Amino acid sequence: MPGSVKARVEQVYRQESRRILATLIRLLGDFDLAEEALHEAFFVAVQRWEQDGVPDNPRTWLVSTGRFKAIDVLRRRARFAASRPMLIAQLEALEQADWSDEDVEDDRLRLIFTCCHPALAADAQVPLTLREVCDLTTEEIARAFLSAPATIAQRIVRAKAKIRDAKIPYQVPSLAELPERLDSVLRVIYLVFNEGYSASVGAQVTREELTREAIRLGRLLMELLPEPEVMGLLALMLLHESRRVARTSDSGELILLDDQDRSLWDSEMIAEGCALVERALSSRRFGPYCLQAAIAAVHAEAPCVEDTDWVQIVGLYDVLLRAVPSPVIELNRAAAISRRDGPLAGLVLVDAILDRGELLGYHLAHSARAEFCRQLGRVEQARAAYKRALELTQQAPERRFIEARLKALQ
Repeated sequence: MPGSVKARVEQVYRQESRRILATLIRLLGDFDLAEEALHEAFFVAVQRWEQDGVPDNPRTWLVSTGRFKAIDVLRRRARFAASRPMLIAQLEALEQADWSDEDVEDDRLRLIFTCCHPALAADAQVPLTLREVCDLTTEEIARAFLSAPATIAQRIVRAKAKIRDAKIPYQVPSLAELPERLDSVLRVIYLVFNEGYSASVGAQVTREELTREAIRLGRLLMELLPEPEVMGLLALMLLHESRRVARTSDSGELILLDDQDRSLWDSEMIAEGCALVERALSSRRFGPYCLQAAIAAVHAEAPCVEDTDWVQIVGLYDVLLRAVPSPVIELNRAAAISRRDGPLAGLVLVDAILDRGELLGYHLAHSARAEFCRQLGRVEQARAAYKRALELTQQAPERRFIEARLKALQ
């Protein structure tokens, strides 16, 4: 039925569009043409699938349709453009391009490495990848970087032009080249997972399609390069993802770690994540992802919140902060110290961060301050901090959670 076909097209778009785009970019060698071909393919799908039914392999059908749409575009351009010989050569290469559905599985990883090529400006690599590989909006990326959307948009445009003009190859680098690209690629996958684990905007706490894709990419990367930090990142994602079902109620409301039903945690993911942590730490070549995964493992192994080893967690944060000085890590450490030493100790640390002018636009810093003030009975300070957090929060469940806290303080 037409309604069900439309819903199926929308589902395929959510689940497969970025893989399809990655393949089209590889085939076409042009980001903008691939984006145009992608949307043309889905437009045709709405019409054709209603008449002919949904194909057995929608992704392959869409790649093929997008490819032929791009060929039509290039033919039209070749008739009128001054650069006709160049377009004809591109058209011939596209018509002769050989591909199969098996190629599609690795295309997003290829695209990540292309976007993280060392020839691109360092501050453009991750935003470009998040935009093209994961379909995050410019606004979502800007929030992740605490930057202006216009600034991020300019970086993305310049990076695309650089890839086109420098003819940067669309491929996974050789083993010798992998290490210099690894940090950027790990960071991209980490940010993709973070956006899926705690969506910056919208009606839901999580975006499962992003967390699932980040874990899949992490596994692919580990097959290529089983380094300790790759293991650490995969472990970190698995350990966090193990709690996803318990993080929201049946009605979609946010549930904090202390209040989660730990019987809902995925024991297989926890076991795999903890094993990866042990393997990575035993190498003694671990870095920030391994340390974060170790912190997540301490939480995951506690049968109840009262059994959490906060002393060990604070110790791990101390090491992490020395390795990667960051106000966000300081904030997380402050939360752990509040559990070990009490809310006043946490409040002093958060106030020090805010007094430096850092994280003033980060809603979780104000939420943490509000929570410490609430526990200390400082009602007016707690209300003010929650109100500021509410102003900065764009995720609906988080907004409702803060509003409930404010109502309780009345």
